[in-house]
Amino acid sequence: MKTWSSLSVLLVVALAGCGEGAKLLQEEKDGGVVAYPFIGEQGPMLSSFRTDALALMKEKCGGPYIIVQEGETRGRTRMASPVEGAQETIQERRWGIQFQCK
Repeated sequence: MKTWSSLSVLLVVALAGCGEGAKLLQEEKDGGVVAYPFIGEQGPMLSSFRTDALALMKEKCGGPYIIVQEGETRGRTRMASPVEGAQETIQERRWGIQFQCK
């Protein structure tokens, strides 16, 4: 049983490292929408990718911006096989932020 527990922890760490980070999904001349993955228990506000998303917004605007709207957006489901012959479905959650440059 201890082996399965260790494998589960390694899987979560590996998935966190392999997942996509913050990404500019929609770009407009004066703003856009960024999205980033988050772990359910941790929540979107404490995700390390939130810092990356805020940096993308600042870079796009060349300075200050305002957040117009934010919330959970469509994630994705994928299959992983941590052990040969076994598959696990992984639900990735994503958070979206719509922003406008000042």
